[in-house]
Amino acid sequence: MPHMLLRATGLLSLVLTAGCASLIPSFYTPPVRQGNYIDQSTVTQLHSGMSKQQVQRLLGTPLVADPFHQSRWDYYYQYGKGNHITEQRHLTLFFSGDTLDRIDSGPTAESPKN
Repeated sequence: MPHMLLRATGLLSLVLTAGCASLIPSFYTPPVRQGNYIDQSTVTQLHSGMSKQQVQRLLGTPLVADPFHQSRWDYYYQYGKGNHITEQRHLTLFFSGDTLDRIDSGPTAESPKN
């Protein structure tokens, strides 16, 4: 009987702590890149008068394509490790018909890499 109780207690504690992964220390946290990578050299290649196809070839498919504002494309990029974001960039492109009209660079947050 004590042997069975010990097994049941061990199994119960294993099941209860399986969902508490944050309490178990992790030795490796992979870096996570989200969105379209926005490089300053790529942004300088953008200019008014480019077609949507040319912009898409240069930057890729926009991360956010709003169906209500089809003349606006938003590109976001975020790089972080764990809960710490080290890089964050935002670029908004406005089109007039099929041609690029205006480029708006949102706030960029970069912190030194450790």
